[in-house]
Amino acid sequence: MLVTPFFARQIDDITCPEALLALLPCLPFLQGTGPPTPPNNCCIGLNNLNQRANTTQIRKDVCNCLKPAASRFKVNPDKSKQLPKLCNIALSVPFDPSVDCNTILNNNLNIFLSIDMKR
Repeated sequence: MLVTPFFARQIDDITCPEALLALLPCLPFLQGTGPPTPPNNCCIGLNNLNQRANTTQIRKDVCNCLKPAASRFKVNPDKSKQLPKLCNIALSVPFDPSVDCNTILNNNLNIFLSIDMKR
């Protein structure tokens, strides 16, 4: 049986590593170790990922990719809730740190719906 690590899974036309790399500039802000506002390249990455996640299945896959990463990198859920507003990105799905990725509907991607700190 072939086992593929979560970070190598293909997310339709977005790989999990691509999704993670798009948000890498956000990490210091999301961990609470960086400046009080996200850097511009963070917002650009979030916006690009939001635009590329243009189907329900891609959004679910991205959510399932980022969910374990958020826990592993100790992302602060409060910071993740602030990110779209601070980046001036309209995401139509409300923030919820305990979201079930399978419930994501055909709306704009809310990347950080995937954060589940209750592991």
